[in-house]
Amino acid sequence: GTLGVPVAHFLKNHGYGVRIMTRDLQKAQKVFDNSFERFAGDPTDPGCLEKAMEGCSGVHISLPTDIELQAVEVVVRVASTDGVERISYISGATVAEENCWFPMINRKYLAEKAIRESGIRYTIFCPTWIMESLPMFVNQGRAAVLGKQPYPYHWVAVGDIARMIATSYGLAESVNRRFIVHGPEAIRMDEALKRYCAVFHPEITEVSSMPLWLVRILAAITKNQGIKGAGELMSYFEKVGEGSNFPELDGILGAPTNTLDAWLQIRKANAS
Repeated sequence: GTLGVPVAHFLKNHGYGVRIMTRDLQKAQKVFDNSFERFAGDPTDPGCLEKAMEGCSGVHISLPTDIELQAVEVVVRVASTDGVERISYISGATVAEENCWFPMINRKYLAEKAIRESGIRYTIFCPTWIMESLPMFVNQGRAAVLGKQPYPYHWVAVGDIARMIATSYGLAESVNRRFIVHGPEAIRMDEALKRYCAVFHPEITEVSSMPLWLVRILAAITKNQGIKGAGELMSYFEKVGEGSNFPELDGILGAPTNTLDAWLQIRKANAS
């Protein structure tokens, strides 16, 4: 996926042998060449995981939130008896006990807890909003933010996150650490979306805001779980913003350097 693919490539570029466990082998074969091992299986199945992790010294976990807690619990159980020395995991910048009232955050909080209590060396990464999420706010020729979203976010490029994860595996200083990952600039969601549209959708000259009450009504009328989930997620962020956690200043993994404008130009060049 969006977060997993770059991590795999950065690990490969750092000299590691990389095995991909995937639920969709055909998709993985399109994304990863034969220099990667590819293993089809269910990450919540202990038997599958035991085979997938055989001979591995580290496991990086990057999964959809609906299954990640179950998968993390299985990973740490299998890893404890399978010789795995290191676990890395993608959490979130607002994951904290005070925010566990929101189901997605609660799952990530419990996943972090399971990793910490496993006794296996770990590194947990907690990024804020990623720049690669901006295309999701454009649909059918319109750009819209759900809710007021008054808070600025330090948008971070996935490439920076992937570089930090790959680097962490070679540094003793990153063991048993939790890193909050912010990009170099704080930008409101509507402004970030305007900049994205100016480069990729110049025909869209205005970013609208859809009230959350209207999102809830639309979700109820259409019975669309995607709309419902998006509305709940944006309602959460309208309340908590970027959270009260901030990156440490020691920068042992190298702070993210990609600004939003630089990322837009790189993405445009790659698209061309």
